[in-house]
This record gives sequence, C-alpha cells and structure tokens, in this order.
Amino acid sequence: MNHPADLKYASTHEWVRLEGDLVVTGISDHAQDALGDLVYVELPDIGQHIEATTQTGVVESVKTASDIHMPISGTIVEVNDALEDDPDFINDDPYGKGWIYKIKPDNIKDLEYLLSSTAYEAGL
Repeated sequence: MNHPADLKYASTHEWVRLEGDLVVTGISDHAQDALGDLVYVELPDIGQHIEATTQTGVVESVKTASDIHMPISGTIVEVNDALEDDPDFINDDPYGKGWIYKIKPDNIKDLEYLLSSTAYEAGL
C-alpha cells in the first residue's frame, strides 16, 4: 500500500494535505483498494460547516458502500466535481486527481491529532 509520509491520516481512512490555509482530503490507498472499483461518490455541499468525525459523503463500489468522514472541523470550500463523472480517479490516483474536497479548518492545529503514515499503517 502507498501511504505518503507527508500526509496525515484519520483512523476512518481519510488522508489530509495542507495546501496554504486549506486542507485537501480524500480516502487512503488502503481504503480505495478495499472498496474495489468505485462507481459513485457523494460529495458534500460547498459552504457546509461540518464537525470532525461527522459523515460528509459516501463512496460506492461494485462490492459495497462506505462513509467518508470529516477529518477535522471546518467548512467545505471546494469539491472535486470530476469525481461525479469519473469516480475511478480515486482508484487510479487517490492522493492526486482522486482528492474529494477541500476544507477551511476551524483550527489548523487540529491536524496534530491525526495519524502519521507510520501510525496509520500500524493500525491496519
């Protein structure tokens, strides 16, 4: 599995990357591999404020569906609309073209509570 060391991870299998004052979020390589070929992604609404650990959407594969959770509290400022037409971006490139949404965090220090790649992998 590929879990880049420069990202942080939630125990619910979301990853985050800080880009300026925004936090880019998606699901981990482990999660997309376990789900299999994705056929649908439910994206959150832009402008929606969501508390950490709250469900923000769903990814569905030919095998199952899985909830996406908010890794830190904040406001959704952008979603990856390309996933509506091609959810397979998550399978092909979960840390690049497969990002799901961007968050304006309430408190950037909340990233400290997420897992390093080593701690995330140890919990798998």
